[in-house]
Amino acid sequence: MTRPFVQLRAHGVGIVIDTPDGGLPRVLHWGEDLGALSDADLEALGRGVSRQTAPGTLDAAWHLSLSPQESDGWTGRPGMQLRRDGVLHHPRWVESASQAENAAFVLTARDEASALVLEIRIAIEAGGVVWTDAALRHDGGPGAPAVEVEWLESTLPVPSTTSNLTTFDGRWSREKRPVTIGMPPGSTARQTRRGRGGHDHPMMFIASEGEPRWGDGRVWGVHLAWSSDSTYRIDRVSDAVTVLGTGELLRPGELVLEPGDEYAAPRAAFVFSEEGLDGLSGRVHRWLRARDVHPRTARPLTLNTWEAVYFDHRPAELIALAELAASAGIERFVLDDGWFLGRRDDTTSLGDWVIDRSVWPDGLAPLAERVHELGMEFGLWFEPEMVSLDSDLARAHPEWLLHNRAHVEAGDPALSWRSQYVLDLADAGAYAHVLGQIDALVAELGIDFIKWDHNRDLVESVHDRRPGLHAQMLAVYALMAELKSRHRGLEIESCSSGGARTDLGVMAICDRVWASDSNDPVERQDIQRWTGLLLPPELVGAHVGPTESHSSGRTTDLSYRMATSLMGSAGFEWDISGCDDAELATITSFAGLYKELRPLLHSARVVHPDIRDAAWRVTGYVADDSAAAVYIVATVAAHEDARVERLRLGGLDAERRYRVRVRREIGEARGSWIVPEWFSAGEITLPGSALARVGLQLPALWPMQAFVLHATAV
Repeated sequence: MTRPFVQLRAHGVGIVIDTPDGGLPRVLHWGEDLGALSDADLEALGRGVSRQTAPGTLDAAWHLSLSPQESDGWTGRPGMQLRRDGVLHHPRWVESASQAENAAFVLTARDEASALVLEIRIAIEAGGVVWTDAALRHDGGPGAPAVEVEWLESTLPVPSTTSNLTTFDGRWSREKRPVTIGMPPGSTARQTRRGRGGHDHPMMFIASEGEPRWGDGRVWGVHLAWSSDSTYRIDRVSDAVTVLGTGELLRPGELVLEPGDEYAAPRAAFVFSEEGLDGLSGRVHRWLRARDVHPRTARPLTLNTWEAVYFDHRPAELIALAELAASAGIERFVLDDGWFLGRRDDTTSLGDWVIDRSVWPDGLAPLAERVHELGMEFGLWFEPEMVSLDSDLARAHPEWLLHNRAHVEAGDPALSWRSQYVLDLADAGAYAHVLGQIDALVAELGIDFIKWDHNRDLVESVHDRRPGLHAQMLAVYALMAELKSRHRGLEIESCSSGGARTDLGVMAICDRVWASDSNDPVERQDIQRWTGLLLPPELVGAHVGPTESHSSGRTTDLSYRMATSLMGSAGFEWDISGCDDAELATITSFAGLYKELRPLLHSARVVHPDIRDAAWRVTGYVADDSAAAVYIVATVAAHEDARVERLRLGGLDAERRYRVRVRREIGEARGSWIVPEWFSAGEITLPGSALARVGLQLPALWPMQAFVLHATAV
C-alpha cells in the first residue's frame, strides 16, 4: 500500500496524489517538479490546498478523484458512465491495492455491486509525458449481470489560472487549423464521429495561461492515442478544480462487459510545459524518439507516383521514372493507386489486391526488381480497410461489409462515400483474406514500404449486430502489426485522405504519416507546423509537388516547395520526367542538401522564433547540444512593413559563435527593395547572444518565397 500522499517526479514534471481512506485517490498537483518533498511536506501541502473545515463545508467536490463521479458531488462530466440492467449505475469504488514506484502510480479498486474492477495507471515517461491507462474488468461469476460501458475517460486537474483553450479544426487539404477561445464555462466536449480522427480532429485540448505562445508560458495539453472516435473534454465548474481529459467515444450498446470480459481504454497523454507550445511539443517528440519502435535509419528521400501519373499506369514509363529518380538522388520509389485488378478510376476494385495483368502484363516484379537494382526502396499503395461494391471480393462476400446490411442491399446511396464501403476487419474471414493478399505481395515483390490509405468516414458501422467501430480499430492495429512482424524492416505510412489519421495510436505501429493531400507549400507551412505540435519532422511526410498544386491551383517557385519539404520526411509527388535540365539539377542539389541536413532535422528540438508579422513563418531545428541549427524562413503573404523586422534565432548558445549561411542549393528567394548585406553575401558570423537577442535583418521577400539558414558553431 502507498503512503497517504504520493509524489511522482521525472523529467522536470511532478504529480502529487492524495490517497484517502475512502473513495478513489485524488491528484492535488500536476505540473512543475516541486522537488523532493518529505511526508510532512506532502501532508502540509494537502492541508494547504484543502477546502474549508466544518461547519462551512459544502456538499460538493473540491479536489476530484481519478475518475470524478456524481457521488463526489461533482457536477461536471463524469469520468466514466456505466449501465447495469439498462439503468445508469453509480459505482462505489473501494481501493483494494495501490503502489508507486519508478515515477508510476497504479491503483486497483472494486465496486461490489457490479463486480467491476477498475485499474488506473499514471506514469511520467520519457520527455515528461504523463501517460494514463485505465481498464475495467468484470470479475463477477457466471450469471452476473452484464455492464455496459458508455465511456471511460482519463482526466487530470489544471489550475484555475488557465484562461484559454486551444484545439484544432480543419478540412480536406487544410488540416490542423488551430482554434483558441477563452476558457469556456461549464462542461465542454468535442467529439469525433467519423470512424477515424478526421480532417477536423481536435488532436489536442490545450489549456493555457493567456493565449498560448510558442516559446514561453505555462500550458497543459491532452491527446488520446486512438485512431477512431474520441471525446476531448474540459470542465470549468465554479466550485471545483478545472479538469482536462479525453477518452474513446463508444456508441450505445457497443461495449458490454460479461463476466470475465475486460475493456482497456485507449491511452491518454497529458503534457505540461513551462516553455509554451515548443516545450509541449518537445516533450512529446522526446517521448516518441525514446521508443524502441521509433525509426532509427535515415528517412529516405521519396518519390510517390500519385500526382505523377494518377491512374495512367504504363510500365515502361514508370520504370524510366524510377531510373530518373535514382539518378537524381531519390531513395524510395512508391507506386500509388491504380495497379490492381480493374482499377482505372476510383469507383471500383478496392479489396481485389491482385495485380492487373492487362496493365502490368509481366506483373510488378520487373518494376520492383529495377527499383531495388537502382538502390532504392520499393513501396506500394493499399487501402486495406475498404471495399468497392464493384469488386470480386464484395460479390463473393457481401457479409463482410461493415455497414447496416439491410441498407446496403437496398442500395442506399447515403452509405457510399467516395464510391467505396468499409470492410469488416473484425470478421475473421475478412481479416485473413486481406492479410493473405498483402502478405503474399510483400513477400513476392520485396515491398519495403506500404502507403496505407483510408479515404472515407465510417457510417452506421455494424459488426455482429452491434456498433463496430471499436472492434474495427483494434483489428486494423492488429493487421498492421502482424504484417510488420512477418516482414522485418517493412515500414507503413498512415494516410487517410491526407492527414485524417495522424495520432499516437496509429504511430505506435506506423513509421510515417501523410500530413495532407495538399502539396501547396503555402497551405503546407501551417499544416506541417501544427502537425509538428504532436509529431517530430522525421515522422511527417512532406513532398515537393508540381508547379501548380493539384488541390489549390496555386503556382509556386521550386525553391519554396523544396524549403517546405525540408520541414519533414522529404520527397516528391511530381512527374519529374517533365522537368527541364535546370530543374533536374536543382532536384539533385536538393537531394544532397536533404541528406546532409536530415541527421540534424530529424533529431532536433523544434522551435518557432518570435516574429510579429503574420506573413512570415519561421521554423527552427536546433541540435540538442546547440552546436548547429537550421531555420526554414518563408512568407505566406505580403509582409506588412516596408522595413521588415529582424529575425532572432532562438535556441542557440549565447556563449558560442555561429557561422550562419544561406543554403542556396534550392535556388534563390525572390525579393524586392531590402536585401541586407549579410543575405547578399550568403553568410555571417556572430555570437549566439547577438543572434538570439538582436537578430538578423530579414530581406524583403515577395509573397510565397522561402530560404534556408544553416547555423554551425565555430
